[in-house]
Amino acid sequence: MQNLHKTRAQEQIEQEILVQNTNIVFGLHAVKALLNSAPKRVKQLQLLKGRQDKSLQGIVALAEMYGVPIGYADRRILDDAADGNHQGVIAHCSAPESLREEDLYTMLDKLDEPPFLLILDGVTDPHNLGACIRSAEAAGVHAVVAPKDKAVGLNATARKVACGAAEVLPFVAVTNLARCLKKLQEKGVWLVGAAGEAEQSIYQVDLKGPLGLVMGAEGAGMRRLTREHCDNLINIPMAGTVSSLNVSVASGVCLFEAVRQRS
Repeated sequence: MQNLHKTRAQEQIEQEILVQNTNIVFGLHAVKALLNSAPKRVKQLQLLKGRQDKSLQGIVALAEMYGVPIGYADRRILDDAADGNHQGVIAHCSAPESLREEDLYTMLDKLDEPPFLLILDGVTDPHNLGACIRSAEAAGVHAVVAPKDKAVGLNATARKVACGAAEVLPFVAVTNLARCLKKLQEKGVWLVGAAGEAEQSIYQVDLKGPLGLVMGAEGAGMRRLTREHCDNLINIPMAGTVSSLNVSVASGVCLFEAVRQRS
């Protein structure tokens, strides 16, 4: 019994070290997308002991194909490692290569189609960020831009909610959002901001060219400097009694109106 206890203690220490030195991606869709897009980032998979369903078997097959080590753990260990519903799968991985602001401008110069960007001004809820990224990737956006300060970063919860979109869609955290917006305008990107008090609706504005769709934070909306840098302001017509939409829902509405026009 003493040796067994020591083995479990050692195992717990090793797991703590692993968690402290790697990033966490959890959830079936997010981990599968990570294995498909950047398998070299994955240092180890942790799977729930006893789970043998088809969804998990597909992830195991991918891990084995790319030579990713697989470990099995009790639910308690997975619950402690993941800040959310891990669905029985956690990937411990190296940090993704972040796209720098300069890289964003270089990428835009190389595009053979009009740029399509989603710009989030201070979204603080990782669930909202993840949902925005998921919608943006589905809409064909080239990159998501957000400020580094006073905004949630691309953490494990946001990645999980994004259902794999965060592993393939560039996310650019900039030091000075107003300066970035000015630079985008210099490159010919038309900035359209969503604001409830705007006189024109989203259905009245041309969204077909080089476009940066700017969405404000939960509750407060866009900051003053952000608003002043927008070339146009639009609203989403509301027929019901509510006065506004959740930022992730509003982003989806605006993104896919742009998709409709651009198609």
